Amino acid sequence: MSVLLHVCCGPCVVMPLEDLRERGFDVVGYFFNPNIHPYMEWKNRRDSAQDYAQRVGFELEVVPEYGLRRFLRSVVGREDDRCGFCYRWRLERTAQRARERGDEAFSSTLLVSPYQDREQLVAVGREAAAAQGLEFLEEDWRDCFREGLRRARELGLYMQKYCGCIYSEEERYLKKKPAKEQPRGGQG
Repeated sequence: MSVLLHVCCGPCVVMPLEDLRERGFDVVGYFFNPNIHPYMEWKNRRDSAQDYAQRVGFELEVVPEYGLRRFLRSVVGREDDRCGFCYRWRLERTAQRARERGDEAFSSTLLVSPYQDREQLVAVGREAAAAQGLEFLEEDWRDCFREGLRRARELGLYMQKYCGCIYSEEERYLKKKPAKEQPRGGQG
């Protein structure tokens, strides 16, 4: 079965790619991540994914558009649902590309991260698959997340510190503040 695998970064592709290949899938990667900010972070993640793909003989299609402006315009005022928009945009685009390529299924390396909302990802993936007449491989690779990071470190791949969008970067820093410095009324 041919599978288009949405790739968010180099470290996250390690274990999903290995699993899919071991199970006999013909896998091509698809790097489409317009949510990542700033540009150099996007570039580092793209380069890391390309580096890994080259090392393991993995075809990786990279969408060259940065896309930050559309992402920000779409989530301003709806920041609490930004992940839903982000999942939908990336998975719908991946499903569309999979159909164009003639693939039978698609999936995403986002499913390896314990920090992502798996239920929401799966729901969005199923909807995108149904709209394109494809299968969504809703694998649960979270149990191999740490092993993938370990291997990525050994390979010297770029290791990011946050999900990718400007809001997740902000949350990364806010969570490090002592509780007494948190603004009243919650976590911001």
